[in-house]
Amino acid sequence: MARSKSSDQTAPSGGGKTPNGATASGAGKVGKDGQPKVGRLKKIGNNGRLMKQAFTLTRRNDPKLPWVLLIWFIVVFSVVELIGILLDSPFLFLPFAIILGALAALIVFGRRAQGSAYRQVEGQPGAAAWALENMRGDWRVSSGVAGTPQLDAVHRVLGRPGIILVGEGSPQRVRGLLAQEKKKIARVVGDTPIYDVVVGDGEGQVPFKKLSAHVMKLPRNLSAAELNSLGRRMSALGGARMPVPGGPLPGGRQMSVSQRQVRRRG
Repeated sequence: MARSKSSDQTAPSGGGKTPNGATASGAGKVGKDGQPKVGRLKKIGNNGRLMKQAFTLTRRNDPKLPWVLLIWFIVVFSVVELIGILLDSPFLFLPFAIILGALAALIVFGRRAQGSAYRQVEGQPGAAAWALENMRGDWRVSSGVAGTPQLDAVHRVLGRPGIILVGEGSPQRVRGLLAQEKKKIARVVGDTPIYDVVVGDGEGQVPFKKLSAHVMKLPRNLSAAELNSLGRRMSALGGARMPVPGGPLPGGRQMSVSQRQVRRRG
């Protein structure tokens, strides 16, 4: 009896393309946020461009930066290699010397980039908001929740310590704004701790350069779940009611990249 031929057709060659033209092997790779995943090489390239931009911006205000980084690299490299020589293993310690020297230079770079950014924004309207928004961790900043025509401002921060109200401007006017804002939100948050901070160099004030460190050192009074619940209650008060300069620096967006991206790598 003759064998019947299969009616199946061989799949057309085309690299396994789907009807919309995308290859089956590369399609559908998305991250948890629903966005297409970025390749590792592309991430490295993006980070390299950010580092180059940060270096260029910082060097404009810190001409000694290249020499400082070179000195740190040489010092750390020499110390590690000296240990290797004393242990009769200089070539074995060579990779460690290079890595540790580069790491030391990167840490110093991050600190000097951060210091350069802070020096440029200090004393300008919106500087405190800029510093708060660049803090690491789960900090929910509402800039300019209260203010005056003289550009005095109060910024509200939600975090694990509770609620932090930060005022910048004339201390006399700012303290009145802080008292009003504190009284208003106390009716909504109940027993949640409320801290108030005035930015300045006077007695009882927090210097601008130490603002981020001061806020981040406050005691952790809330759990993550309590913080989320607090955020929902505070949403009833709304956001900012007064305009706050979006970037106190000329090219503030670029300096934000310099300070934030480099600090994470340092």
